[in-house]
Amino acid sequence: MKITDLKCAVIAGSPVIRITTDEGITGWSQIETPKPYVVPQVRDLRDWIVGQDPRLVERVMKRIRVRGGFKPFGSAVSAIEHALWDIAGKAAGVPVHRLLGGKVRDQVRSYRTLYQQELGVGHTPDDYRKWADYGKALDGGWTMFKLPTAFHSSMVAQFPDFHYGEVQKNAPYPYPHKGLMSEEAMKHLVACVTAAKEALGPGYELAVDAGPGFLPRDVLRFARAVEPLHLLWIEDSITGDYSPYVNHDVYREVTMATATPIHTGEQIYLRQNYKHLIESHAVNVIGPDPCDVGGLAEIKWIAEHADLHGIAIAPHGTANGILGLAALIQVSAVLPDNFIAFEYPARFEPFWYDITEGFDGPPVKGGLIDVPDRPGLGVDLIPSKAKKYLGDGDSDFFD
Repeated sequence: MKITDLKCAVIAGSPVIRITTDEGITGWSQIETPKPYVVPQVRDLRDWIVGQDPRLVERVMKRIRVRGGFKPFGSAVSAIEHALWDIAGKAAGVPVHRLLGGKVRDQVRSYRTLYQQELGVGHTPDDYRKWADYGKALDGGWTMFKLPTAFHSSMVAQFPDFHYGEVQKNAPYPYPHKGLMSEEAMKHLVACVTAAKEALGPGYELAVDAGPGFLPRDVLRFARAVEPLHLLWIEDSITGDYSPYVNHDVYREVTMATATPIHTGEQIYLRQNYKHLIESHAVNVIGPDPCDVGGLAEIKWIAEHADLHGIAIAPHGTANGILGLAALIQVSAVLPDNFIAFEYPARFEPFWYDITEGFDGPPVKGGLIDVPDRPGLGVDLIPSKAKKYLGDGDSDFFD
């Protein structure tokens, strides 16, 4: 079997990858929605994989892995890897989890991130209570939630004098704010998170996505202040989303000084860049994203290494869409017992269920998803139904 083509098109704002073969088997994958600029990068990789056997996933990946980098520059390489596994599974007639060692669980747990724009609310304790009530009422029965807050939210701009630094506008990168927090801002942040956790009540777990942007002394103050809340974790407080580095030594100073679990990792590309973070016990929880870290096999390697060092894993997956959801399910099924839950890609339009086959509507029940046994990733695009959602210039995507 040989790869005959690699294409990338934008469907409803989301880049979708299609790899075709000379035996008529197609591999699909999807990249996080806010990354349409990655399309040219995918196309630049075409000549490196055409003519290769897609079933030899690692051999193909060795040809292109060098062309990726920290988020967002690992997206193209990662998504190609997903599509290769999709083809390999279909060719063998088995789900991808079988090729990754076999599932160790029949259901995988997901957690739901609650976004400010879903409710149109702000960052006050009352708003955080509304978020909690909204989460509990969602179809799917999630029992784990994550709230964007502090430097990972508009709280920076909404709360006067949140930190001693400039509130940047029109910054060329996400989450540009950083600086020493004011005393009043710290009290406000703790009050908001406390309100959300108390509103959730027994039987529900809460994590917070807090940065990057914290100085170490402030995240330690915050982490200690919320220790009684028994949070799942504080995510990406110092470095993280779109940071082109890790700062594992700084994270370790905070992690060793609080009982609140500390989390990072969604921006990291490749297992080698997790090595110091894991081996120094710099955090309690890691959160690699399958669409940024280098692929599904990469996540399994990282999870196994973390498990050896007593570190938990909760894969990131904010907006990878329905094909990204399929990939997350497959890899989460094979992770060791340090797996907590993966982030449910909630931000995709309902019509995706109409233009794909594999899910009979939203698959989450009680926060859990049954692991499918369909060949490959378990989800296929239906070209005849998806054509009308193609972006400009992508009319030949399904040809």
